[in-house]
Parts: sequence; C-alpha cells; structure tokens
Amino acid sequence: MKRSWWYQFIFFLVVTIVSVMTIIPTVFNHTEESKYPIKSKIALGLDLQGGLYMILGIDFPKAYRDEVTAYARKIEYHLKDTDNIVATLGNLDTGDIHDPKHEVVIANPQDVERAKESIKKYFGTLIRMTGEKGNVLEYALSQQVRTQLEEQSSSKAIEVIRNRIDEFGVTEPEILSQGKDRIIVQLPGVKDIERAKELIGRTAKLEFKIVNDTVPGTQIGQWLEKVKAAGVVYDQNKESFSRYVARVNETLKNDLPMGYQMAFQKTTSKATNKIEISTPYLVEAAPRITGDDLQDARVQIDQQKNEPYVSLEFKANGAKRFEDVTGSNIGKRMAVILDGNVYTAPTIQSKIGGGRAQITLGSGGFNKVMAEARDIALVLRAGALPVQLDFLEQRVVGPSLGSDSVHKAVVASLIACAVLFIFCIFYYRLSGVIAIATLVLNVLILIACLAGFEATLTLPGIAGIALTVGMAVDVNIIIYERIREEVRRGASFYKSVEAGFESSFWTVVDAHITQAMA
Repeated sequence: MKRSWWYQFIFFLVVTIVSVMTIIPTVFNHTEESKYPIKSKIALGLDLQGGLYMILGIDFPKAYRDEVTAYARKIEYHLKDTDNIVATLGNLDTGDIHDPKHEVVIANPQDVERAKESIKKYFGTLIRMTGEKGNVLEYALSQQVRTQLEEQSSSKAIEVIRNRIDEFGVTEPEILSQGKDRIIVQLPGVKDIERAKELIGRTAKLEFKIVNDTVPGTQIGQWLEKVKAAGVVYDQNKESFSRYVARVNETLKNDLPMGYQMAFQKTTSKATNKIEISTPYLVEAAPRITGDDLQDARVQIDQQKNEPYVSLEFKANGAKRFEDVTGSNIGKRMAVILDGNVYTAPTIQSKIGGGRAQITLGSGGFNKVMAEARDIALVLRAGALPVQLDFLEQRVVGPSLGSDSVHKAVVASLIACAVLFIFCIFYYRLSGVIAIATLVLNVLILIACLAGFEATLTLPGIAGIALTVGMAVDVNIIIYERIREEVRRGASFYKSVEAGFESSFWTVVDAHITQAMA
C-alpha cells in the first residue's frame, strides 16, 4: 500500500482513540473529582436535566426614582465642592411615577441664582428644572437620561446576572431579553432554587446613610402603627424586602421629616425560620455613599470573635467621600444598608480614612453566617443590578421530565438508525457495512467534540445529531450511486471508486452548504 495511506490510517486511528477517551466521562458519568485524566463532559440543557426557568420584569418607575435621587445628591456635593454653596435634599415627588421630581433646598436664599446657573452648566443635558419656590429648587430627569436608562437597563442587568451565575457555578445558563422590560433566565441543573433566586433577584444596592436619632422612639412606633393599619405587612413569599420598605415609605411620605425615610433591620426567627423585622431606623432618603463607589468586597474573619464579616474597599473618589462624611458626622450613627436591610449602624467615633469599611452580620451558626457573607460579597463584587427586577414567573423543570425526554429521544434515534442501517446493508451489501462503520465513527467524533468543548446538549441538539446522520447517509448514497454508474460503464473497481468520490465532491459540498443555511 502507499505510504500516504498508512499516514491517513494512523491519523484516523489516533482521532478515534482520542474520541473514545473523550466521551468516557460522559458515558460513565465521571465527576471532576475522579482520577480519569479527561474531565470534560457534555452538560445537559434545561429540557434534559431540569432546572430553573424564570421571567424577570424591570421596575422602571423605581429606576426613575433612584436616578433622580442620585442626581439630587450629586447636585448637593457639586454645589458644596465647586461653588461653596450649602444645599440639602428636600422631598421626592412621585405623583407621576414615570417622571419623579426631587427638591434641592439652598440654605442661603441669596445663593439661589448662582446655584441655578451652576446646576444648569454642569447638569444641563441630564436634568431639567420643573419648579422653584423661594430657595427650593425642583428637578427631574431629562428625556435623554430616561431613554438611555430604558435602553441600557436590560443589557446591564443581563451582564450582572451572568456574572453572578458564573460565580454561582451554573453550566451554560441562558439569559436573554424579551422586549425592553423582560429578562428570561434558564439555569440547567440548579438544585438550590431559593439561593439562586436570592442571588439573581438581589439588587445589591449598597447604601451608607446617616441615622436621625433626634426623633423619639414613641414617634417611630406611632408611624409603624399607621403602616400596619394601612395593611402594609411584610410577606417574604410575595415580595422582596426592599419592595416592602418602599411601600412603608410611600405610606409615611407625608409624616416623615423632609429628606428622611424609614429603614429596617431584619432577622430570621429560630423558631419559625421566617424573616422578621427587628429594629426600625430613620435615615436619610438619599445615600451619602453607594455601591457605585465600591472597588472590592471580600469575606474576612474577625480573629477575636471568630465571626465572618464582609470587608469593603472603596474607589479613590468613594474613599475621599467616605472620609468627608465620617469627618463631618462624628457622634452620629451611619447605617450600612443593603437592599433595604440595615446590617449595621455603628456610631462614627472619628474621621475614617483609607477607604475601607465592613459589614458585620447577624447572629447564627458559623456556617450560616459564612454563607450569608459569601453571598453578599459575591453580589457586591459581581456588580449591582442597575434596576430592581420582579419575579413575574418561575417554573421548576423537574429531572423526571428531562429523563423522560432523554429516553424518548434515544429510542427514536435508535429506531431511525436501525432503519437506516438495515437499508444500507440490504441495498449496498459490503459497501453498506462500511458506510455504517463510517456513520458510527462520524457520530463518535461529533459527540467527542461536544464533550471536548463542554457543550450543552438539548433536545434540538439531539435532533441535530440525528439530522447529521441522515445527511451522512445521503452523502453515502450519492457517492455509491456514482460508483455504480462507473462500474456499469466498464471501469475497474478502483477507478470507479476514485471517480465516484471525485465527481460527487461538489454535490456533497453544495448539499452541506444548503443545510447549514437552512
């Protein structure tokens, strides 16, 4: 035989051996901890192994409120740092949920005109003035900002969710937008459903707010009684904690001091394992520092108490702002709030430099506190969602459905292959046996490629493999019929085979290109 034939045969043999070794972890379900040298395997999609399917809705009205509040706080810092004008934040008007307005109160009425000019100069295309009453200026978002917020919210939310899921360890999640205010999330193989929902739905909105301790506790108690009388109660099975806090503040918007809102610390009952509200706080409505100023978040261990906590490191601008805020509020408490929950509210003893802070967690077992600390650090490190997401629909696809689908797909594929093989052997005899062998190797190499790339196999993927087999049979028929034509013309067998492959080449290429484009 020709030397080139041996080279081709050796190459073909090596590919076959590598393919067999590659699919062994998938066939025998080897795990990554096994001693088998090849760890990669084919992952099953949501329709085959079950998992979590969710539809999330974007809460744009809340996004508008948060954005206009953030700009109001930026105006306050800008006037202080650039123009030496003292300004404080007033009330937030949410009469029009799609166009909320925020007040900025200028301390010295003589500075109003200068403040208006400065705000117009630096924020002219981002916000617009909607009212003026003495030294109170009212601003709303510009149409440009609202449009940009709507266009970017979905893509940014998908990016953040994907980062969180990557750290959560889900293989081949599917996250895509549906319209401008819907996001579909599919997580194959997820078993801890509640933790997955918590990580995905958590807005990771980190805020540092100064606590108002001048209001007596009896007054706060009266406000909470009014909230209960209005039917505003927290049900962890129906809404997020941050949503409940928003409803409380909406109920008390005419009772609370200007520029302040309620926040709460939540705990988990050891008896019922349900979330309970333990401590109310009256805090600033607009945060002094937010998660946008955060550089990193890591879990650390308090060596004295042997308790986990979340260590925070701020960016350069955030570190300077943190130092200024702590320096000008010595003796007051600063609440560290994440998604409406007050984790800690320590008293500021002195100016804090260095751009570092920490979130101390509630009581509980070490493992429980450590898991909570890791989740908090994860969502803060992966990034905060640009908008609040509501769970509009969720379905848990059971593994029994996936197993049933796999079984039916395998049976259907085996029946189809058996019919094809019987036809090939009956019609082409020895050549049919050779064709069957090449088809088996074709599928073997294809599955090995899927395993090598750690691809996800779904029901449509199984159908694609079956279609590949069908196309391969079609190619064999084309080649064999051309060989038969050459034999009928009196050509030798060797020449007939050579001519059959050469003359069928472009027909096969055309058929495969047509299939790929279909």
